[in-house]
Amino acid sequence: MTDAYIYDAVRSPRGKGRKDGALHEVTSVSLSAAMLNALKDRNALDGYAVEDVIWGNVTQVKEQGGCLARTAVLASDLDESIPGLAINRFCASGMEAVNLAANQVRGGAGDGYIAGGVEMMGRVPMGSDGAAMAVDPTVAMEHYFVPQGISADIIATQFGFTRDQADALAVESQRRAKQAWDEGRFSKSLIPVTDQNGLPILDRDEYMRPGTDMQTLGGLKPAFKEMGESMPGFDKVAIMKYPQMERVEHIHHAGNSSGIVDGAAGVLIGNAEFGRKYGLKPRARIRQTCKIGTDPTIMLTGPVPATQKILADSGMQISDIDLFEVNEAFASVVLRFQQAFDLDPERVNVNGGSIAMGHPLGATGAIIIGTLLDELERSDKETGLATLCIASGMGAATIIERV
Repeated sequence: MTDAYIYDAVRSPRGKGRKDGALHEVTSVSLSAAMLNALKDRNALDGYAVEDVIWGNVTQVKEQGGCLARTAVLASDLDESIPGLAINRFCASGMEAVNLAANQVRGGAGDGYIAGGVEMMGRVPMGSDGAAMAVDPTVAMEHYFVPQGISADIIATQFGFTRDQADALAVESQRRAKQAWDEGRFSKSLIPVTDQNGLPILDRDEYMRPGTDMQTLGGLKPAFKEMGESMPGFDKVAIMKYPQMERVEHIHHAGNSSGIVDGAAGVLIGNAEFGRKYGLKPRARIRQTCKIGTDPTIMLTGPVPATQKILADSGMQISDIDLFEVNEAFASVVLRFQQAFDLDPERVNVNGGSIAMGHPLGATGAIIIGTLLDELERSDKETGLATLCIASGMGAATIIERV
């Protein structure tokens, strides 16, 4: 099987996903096109260089509907002969786009691809697509549906994580993100967003709150307690599913959960011939990819079985991995991952994560792959694993190794 290499990775800064956010007037199409153009220009590609553009986005309605990937190609400087494929694996959409592109290359279906994703959460609100899993009672009742925040609190309850542990992880995410920005660790991949006149709109992750401390977070009320205890009583739904659990401990709030933001990211993937043709040096090899389904009620435990599966498939051990990027959807997701593999927290999300910088749903999977690659190079490490939890009970993972 042909090796698939990462030749480049880019991302936008993440803007607050609300009306006063810096990227609120930027469309999903234009931000996606900016990522495509950046990869084309940075690597001196022909407009027709890649086989396809595979682009993830979660809320596929309004401006993010109608095969956004193809629209972004047409809005970019790529040739119109390049098709586009829009995909949705919820929070792992950007990662799945990368994995799918890599596996197409590995299977011989084209020499080069651009893959990634976008989510403009301030323009196209999460849940506005009316997904059946949440709104169709015949599906929701049968599978004991609860919102993700409740799922995060179920993880905390079942695996014994406290509010203080969750808050401490959040404070550390903010500290690491600030240090990464102060030291320029994101500069290699960051593409500032500009207007049509080339004037700057945003050149830094806007959501960060570097002054966050335990005292600040201690004053926040649990975000999902009322939702769980009042009608429709999602705590009762959870206890029906897990009768051994007497009650749900609500420990999550806005400060230890991922932020709602706007953003996009792209990755240039190809075989060795692609690199030779355009004079590019591969930065990493995509060694293994995987996806898996999990319990849809607790929902967010997918990174653990996905990691177990990808390690088994690749013949590797957890000790073979130098660095981990685990999406900080909620603090308990990362705490459970570290607990399951008895990991040193110094190897996990070393530059902060989505609690500090935000989680633009369809883009995050591609963002963390790029962040992982940059950090492997910066710290002179060899092998990294990126993974995400996924709505409705799934997990995905990618292993990359420097070449």
